[in-house]
Amino acid sequence: MSAPKDYPILSKESTLAQLPPEYPSDAQDQISHLLSTTHLNRLVILDDDPTGTQTCHDIIVLTVWDVQTLVEEFKKPSRGFFILTNSRAYAPSQAKALITEICQNLLSASKATNQTVDIVLRSDSTLRGHFPLEADVAHSVFGPTDAIVLAPFFFQGGRFTINDVHYVVEGENLVPAGKTQFAQDASFGYKSSNLKDYANEKAGGRFKEEDLVSVSIEDVRVGGPEGVCEKLMGVSGGGVVIVNAAAESDMHVFVAGLLLAERKGKRFLYRTGAAFVSTRLGIRSKPPISAAELNMPSPRATGGLIIAGSYVPKTTAQLKTLIDRRGGAGQLSVIEVKVDDLISSPENADKVVQQVIQETESHIQSGQDTLVMTSRKLITGSDELSSLDICAKVADVLVKILQRIEVRPRYIIAKGGITSSDAATKGLNVQRATIVGQAAPGVPLWRCDQPTSRHRGVPFVVFPGNVGGESTLSELVEAWY
Repeated sequence: MSAPKDYPILSKESTLAQLPPEYPSDAQDQISHLLSTTHLNRLVILDDDPTGTQTCHDIIVLTVWDVQTLVEEFKKPSRGFFILTNSRAYAPSQAKALITEICQNLLSASKATNQTVDIVLRSDSTLRGHFPLEADVAHSVFGPTDAIVLAPFFFQGGRFTINDVHYVVEGENLVPAGKTQFAQDASFGYKSSNLKDYANEKAGGRFKEEDLVSVSIEDVRVGGPEGVCEKLMGVSGGGVVIVNAAAESDMHVFVAGLLLAERKGKRFLYRTGAAFVSTRLGIRSKPPISAAELNMPSPRATGGLIIAGSYVPKTTAQLKTLIDRRGGAGQLSVIEVKVDDLISSPENADKVVQQVIQETESHIQSGQDTLVMTSRKLITGSDELSSLDICAKVADVLVKILQRIEVRPRYIIAKGGITSSDAATKGLNVQRATIVGQAAPGVPLWRCDQPTSRHRGVPFVVFPGNVGGESTLSELVEAWY
């Protein structure tokens, strides 16, 4: 393959101003009509970390996938549900085995309940994850589709796709994804900002030019749903459809056109960010949920618990702001877990865990909000697999801390995808949860009422590592004080 093309950093304001006007009609109304009048397959979203629920509300997420659990979920009246796979935390061979098992169980459950399914592989809006591996697995179990729809657009996180180039908003600029820190990821790095080039970079060049089809912003804003449908009706052969979008309405129009095409018999596999999922399910946005709406105890009996394991620069900046604003005022206790100590030996790790648990329980019991965070220096291995192994060891320690804290926190915030996944499944033993809504834009809020879950009913916030401004975490903690 040739070297990826270099794309310049653009002014967000001027770039968006040069695009055609947004489609004039509210395509969400058309989506609602199509969903209520068309027999469509059940949508199952395989989420490679818990943050894919960040635009949804009133929908179920499962963290287990045995056939009986899936059968019971298929019997419930819903348009779809999430399965948290956390596959982004695994090496490719492990991820392949995991997704194979889940897909095979889904196929068995769908046959047992006489239903059909469409699969969404929800992944990172900055392009990190096992692609096309997971798509290949899904195709091997469920059979081929007309194409893979690649749609990483995520408005709340500032992820836009324009002229097939995927951008990340940084300040007032649109930065090509290949020039961001996300592209330097130790496990899932990439060089291409153009999604056609990205698809081939990750797939070893297997896609031919004619296999890569763009639905442009012009197609969406000028042609509307019917124009999108016409474009999709011409797609076949198992290639990749690139979805361009620079506003929430663009995704709405695309999905309306997609549903028209599905009604005419087209079938796709989806590799997308969060925005596609909520739009495809007909879930409209609603404001973030306040502390008053959650009926948290007042006056406060215990403090909240914030656990942070993410290393992306945005998380580090958010933690600094939180500590500066709350720690100095005596409203936040900070416990730093040094990664060097965790990976030096199992004995050292055990000592650290025990000490952190004692300190954390003491602070929470006294009503103090408490931040347990890993040291901010990123330690990586010599290659992708060893880096994943270090991440796994750190995540394991955070899980042990959460498992052994007996004091019931006022709320729990888990910062980072892998951290929040392990916190939910291993730390709190969540098997089925309801997505209540968002604690802040793009920040999912879960509720688990299962008797088997630890700290049942405590608000659980899945706070993505790379979402929000520098003060978003601090503002949330302050609002929930």
